[in-house]
Amino acid sequence: MMMKMKGMCAIHKTAWVLVLVGALNWGLVGLLNFNLVMWLFGGWPVVERIVYVLVGLAAVAMLGIGKCCMKDCKCDEEGCAHCGPGEKKPMAGAQPMGGEHKM
Repeated sequence: MMMKMKGMCAIHKTAWVLVLVGALNWGLVGLLNFNLVMWLFGGWPVVERIVYVLVGLAAVAMLGIGKCCMKDCKCDEEGCAHCGPGEKKPMAGAQPMGGEHKM
């Protein structure tokens, strides 16, 4: 399933890009024995290591964060791309019906 970047918070966008970079790098290592990150940053081992740590943290963030609901969400559909199916962020100043809205 292709993720829609529109409507994602900055944390999810960044994590998604970093996970994609990591996946592409591992694919290249597996298929061609070519490490793109080492090729790009091999002269700077600290930067190379930081990239690997960021990719790992991004994967954890994608697993742990779940969904992010934008504060400026103006949902007018039944299900919201950022809030998830069946959840709608209430209009400004309105109280959610049936409990608290997840943020």
